[in-house]
Amino acid sequence: MSALGDARLYGVPIKYLSLVTLTVQNASLILLMHYSRVMDAPGGRRYLSSTAVLMNECLKLAISGLVVVFVEGKKSMGENWSAIGAFRRAFSTDNTTLKLAIPAGLYTIQNNLQYLAVSNLDAATFQVTYQFKIITTAIFSVTLLHRQLSGLKWLAILILTAGIALVQIPSGTSTPAPASSHAGEMNQVTGLVAVVVACVLSGLAGVYFEKVLKGSKQSFWALNMQLSLWSIPLAGVFGCLIKDGGAIMEHGFFDGYNGVVWAVVVCQAVGGLVVAMCVAYADNLLKNFATSISIVISALVSVHLFAFKLTRNFLIGAALVLAATYLYGLPDNKPATPTASTGATSGQAYQLVDRDDTDTGKSTDAAVTSSDEKSSRPLSAEERNLGTHR
Repeated sequence: MSALGDARLYGVPIKYLSLVTLTVQNASLILLMHYSRVMDAPGGRRYLSSTAVLMNECLKLAISGLVVVFVEGKKSMGENWSAIGAFRRAFSTDNTTLKLAIPAGLYTIQNNLQYLAVSNLDAATFQVTYQFKIITTAIFSVTLLHRQLSGLKWLAILILTAGIALVQIPSGTSTPAPASSHAGEMNQVTGLVAVVVACVLSGLAGVYFEKVLKGSKQSFWALNMQLSLWSIPLAGVFGCLIKDGGAIMEHGFFDGYNGVVWAVVVCQAVGGLVVAMCVAYADNLLKNFATSISIVISALVSVHLFAFKLTRNFLIGAALVLAATYLYGLPDNKPATPTASTGATSGQAYQLVDRDDTDTGKSTDAAVTSSDEKSSRPLSAEERNLGTHR
């Protein structure tokens, strides 16, 4: 195990702390998002999801920018540090900034579709169905990155497909009791279409992001800052101005906001940071275990908060999804020796630090880099999909 994986905080391994954080964040985000869309709206008007997406991106930009300027900038520039110089340095390392416009647009649409989906599906069903992103990411990885998947991973994909399909089959003996006046307005077909499209966009954006950034020298923080710089005008123009401009002009940008809505915005913004921490300190098995536990937590909490009925179809389907998630995270037992010409083949780049990550396009030296470099490297498509958003 690498020194990074053995790091401790007050005697507790950080990898376990990060996994607990990921579990809580995944479960709480979905539950909060769903509750914010079905609760009695303040003033009788529900908040506009387009404004929440925009605020989410603004918060991501602020967090990433502060880290880039005041942490990474001071570390790399030393006595020559200046805020403007550190900011400019984040854009002068390579020419990847323009390439981020496409994934930024895809992620913006995906985030809006998440709100539509969680408004029309109960929290537990949404979280189980959203694991479809594993399938879309795998398909795009094979087609765009020419990555080879093992037979075990294809088996996991088949099991995952069956589990998700089973969850969608209604039980003839059980009807969910409405948890609020909004429950009668929920449309399962609309929610299902929204979550499927969101998963497709998530997989495409994640793989495209990985493809265009192969060989990039930018850190995780710099890349997320640049993504947000693209996402903010896209979310502002197409979401807030064109889609909801009339409502915003009439009632105000923050109409319908309360503590729950702000909690959703903050929880979603810090989700990417939690994923980065898990990538740095834990392996795929533990990360997928955390995702599985969050699904169980969401289901149990939904029973008490939203009168969700645990039907036989849901239980069997969820069990298949959990099993598939576990199988997909199992290592393929590939050799750890990278090739001399390219440094690493698909799935081998970080084997020397006890990880089963996908190819990041790094050279041979990337496999034995320091802990700081490993924790700030770009995330692969599979790693970015640990959470529910980019």
